Amino acid sequence: MSEQTRQEVAPGAPEPVPGRSRRQRVETLFRFQSFFGLVAVFLAAIVLSPRGDDGQILFLTGDNLFNIVRAVSEIGIIAVGLTFVILIGGIDLSVGSVLGLAAVGSAVLLVNDDFGVLVAALLVLLIGLVFGVLQGAAVAVLGVQAFIVTLAGLNIARGLARMWSGGETVQISYGDGAGQAPMLFSLLGERTFGGVVPIPALIFAVVAVAAILFLRYSAYSRHLYAIGGNEKAARLSGVPVNRVKIIAFALSGFCAALAGIVHAGQLNAGSPNDGLAYELDGIAAVVVGGTSLAGGRGSVVGTIAGALLLGILNNILSLNSVNTDMQLLIKGLVIVAAAALQRLRPAA
Repeated sequence: MSEQTRQEVAPGAPEPVPGRSRRQRVETLFRFQSFFGLVAVFLAAIVLSPRGDDGQILFLTGDNLFNIVRAVSEIGIIAVGLTFVILIGGIDLSVGSVLGLAAVGSAVLLVNDDFGVLVAALLVLLIGLVFGVLQGAAVAVLGVQAFIVTLAGLNIARGLARMWSGGETVQISYGDGAGQAPMLFSLLGERTFGGVVPIPALIFAVVAVAAILFLRYSAYSRHLYAIGGNEKAARLSGVPVNRVKIIAFALSGFCAALAGIVHAGQLNAGSPNDGLAYELDGIAAVVVGGTSLAGGRGSVVGTIAGALLLGILNNILSLNSVNTDMQLLIKGLVIVAAAALQRLRPAA
């Protein structure tokens, strides 16, 4: 063997592990499954989109694309909060009802109680935060399963919303007189940057970026993943498990309340029935985004991609006048497929 072709191996150097590179490639594919799915659905939407009289692809019009982002903003905000809870292996079924409670609270405080926008928003956000803290404490301190706690929370929040509103929808009208909300709140239903970008989409973007940075650079994020991966080992390692769980549920409640404020601003009303089944759409966005329901794996970036994927799917089905029943069937199949893919993911 010549000097040029001879390979020298340092004494004690580890030998390559067969199949390791292949496993890494598979893991990479699963990590970015939501992005691959988003691109695939986006391309399919372009192909399947109806055309206008001038041959323009309706799906690709600026108004339609920004309408998609506006439509997913509320679910997206909820899904970001849910990501924290699901990363620890928990679940929060109360977010839709908390959204309804927040929407009612926003309307009542602004219209009936003549609160200013800032004070009303802070009070509503505080309600969502406290609601999440109480649920988190029941899970972490009392040891009750998250499914049971948040199922009860779903009913409690809905009942509180009905009591607060008297069981009626509270309409929001704007002006300076008694019983009218400040015009500032109406901006939630408007667009900015030349009337192009919906305000709710900007709020969703801010929440998403803040959550991404928080998970990437805070020590808290490592605790989240540790608890989701192995709670017992995390506790033995000194991770403050109870505190981390309570914070996760608090963030979920806060995001649900924020989505409720956005909801009330977009519809100019608050109803105790607002947010029905939103928890299912939020969980679906998290799962489609690649976060494991068992905990320990996932990201906010994936959740955002999952929310956009479902939003594009809803949009293209509506553009093609697909009936509601078929839309539900297709969405259900997509969610099942995403969950099934997680079962094939290699163990860490």
